[in-house]
Amino acid sequence: MSSLSEEDRPIVQLLLSTGTCPRCILRFCCVGSQMLYRHPHKDLMKDLQEFLKNSQEKEDTVCLDVADPPCKRIRLEHGEEGADDLNHNGAIPLADDGNSATESPAVKVCNVCLGILQEFCEADFVKKVCQKVNSADYQFTSFVFSVSLPPQLSVRERAAWLGVKQQMRNLGLPLVKDDIVQLKEAYKWIIHPQLSEELGVPADGKSLFEVSVVFAHPETDKECHFLATACPDCFKPAKNKQSVFTRMAVIKALEKIKEEDFLKHFPCPPSSPKNLCDALEIQCNNGAVFVAGRYNKYSRNLPQTPWIIDGERKLESSVEELISEHLMAEFKADSFNFSSSGREDVDVRTLGNGRPFAIELVNPRRIRFTAEEMRRLQQAINDSSDKIQVRDLQLVTRSAIGRMKEGEEEKTKTYSALIWTEKAIQREDIAFLDDIKELKLDQKTPLRVLHRRPLAVRCRIIHTMKSEYIDEHHFRLHLKTQAGTYIKEFVHGDFGRTKPNIGSLLNRTADILELDVESVDVDWPPTLAD
Repeated sequence: MSSLSEEDRPIVQLLLSTGTCPRCILRFCCVGSQMLYRHPHKDLMKDLQEFLKNSQEKEDTVCLDVADPPCKRIRLEHGEEGADDLNHNGAIPLADDGNSATESPAVKVCNVCLGILQEFCEADFVKKVCQKVNSADYQFTSFVFSVSLPPQLSVRERAAWLGVKQQMRNLGLPLVKDDIVQLKEAYKWIIHPQLSEELGVPADGKSLFEVSVVFAHPETDKECHFLATACPDCFKPAKNKQSVFTRMAVIKALEKIKEEDFLKHFPCPPSSPKNLCDALEIQCNNGAVFVAGRYNKYSRNLPQTPWIIDGERKLESSVEELISEHLMAEFKADSFNFSSSGREDVDVRTLGNGRPFAIELVNPRRIRFTAEEMRRLQQAINDSSDKIQVRDLQLVTRSAIGRMKEGEEEKTKTYSALIWTEKAIQREDIAFLDDIKELKLDQKTPLRVLHRRPLAVRCRIIHTMKSEYIDEHHFRLHLKTQAGTYIKEFVHGDFGRTKPNIGSLLNRTADILELDVESVDVDWPPTLAD
């Protein structure tokens, strides 16, 4: 049962008199009733004032509402010794009759939450958030709500708590609690039901659709700067942070700083601000959607990904772009990430059943597609270019993509290579290649990829080979190899960096004229019926 007791009376009276809002007072009294926080601000103020008025006349606990599940709380005490010797600057003496708070004018902006549990819990702000969500045109069936708070709120909470601690000590009363309900949690208790009702979907902590609000309070931005002097190790620059004064850094510093040092730099209790917080940003974000399939590449002048060197595009398009432009448009995503089971060179075709690929669509507005809609999308991709074709296009999970990446190095691949030899050959000169099984290669990183891959010697296996004689200087070689084998280098030797190679096996100079990938033996994604 969530309640206020006689032990809470001095805390309530102090906080009311110093400009703390009713909901923050409930937090400092560790009240865990979610429903109670949802009561109107005026009603809560009236109830607290009535509590102070009547508390001396009643010995029993004043129950304010029904029980709720246990709530998260934030520790404000760290068991520091020497607390009785602290500078008690700023403690507010309490009148014995309990009427001082009722006689003081109400403070417009809370000195602890800076208005977050006041104005930003009202219906007008909730409607503003929902208008932003609805205008963004997302598909979603639930939502998770997140909030970013100014880091100085943690400093103000600590100052308010030290004020309570000082006052209780001055009155000779025990302080039986050393934690409070977290501001974020109390705010979500209030805002979740309103957002859910307005949006027409439930709040769900596991939802992939996130609604976030970023609060700032420029008036008090510098209030936590003194902590950088007291605890410099807590504030280290980070590449992705605009300021070193992050919420986590401030909390870490507050855990380290001694009470007497804190009281020298910050008023206790905290002063009342002139202005409310600003809601700097109201943002929506949908969890990524993953689309997989297989692609065939029929062009010998098409890279898998955009070919850009020193900012200059070398070819006008790529496999990645020909597929992704249609997906981006249909899913209305912000961006995408393309991955595949291996990759072919710009002049290599991919035939057979194609190469498995997956695309992560970041922050998509549309997330629901029927099987028929996916078939139409696949057809649109295929109709847009004669350089590629896509099959088995389907929605998949993030975890399923792992099967594709496993196959990239573990599975086998089949190739067809058109080979030229400097010296003339006869059928019998190449027939022995068909009898070679499980040929082990040592492949030093090819010169052509050395600029983007580390220098190493990789052991690879040619499982089988089958030769097809064409004329005195040409033959076709069909190979089944371990994934990751450099086929071009196996043919020409790469200046001796791949051993053995076709040139050394035939004892003559050999080079590769054409290469096709005939199969990528990864059983993913699942084959779909036409």
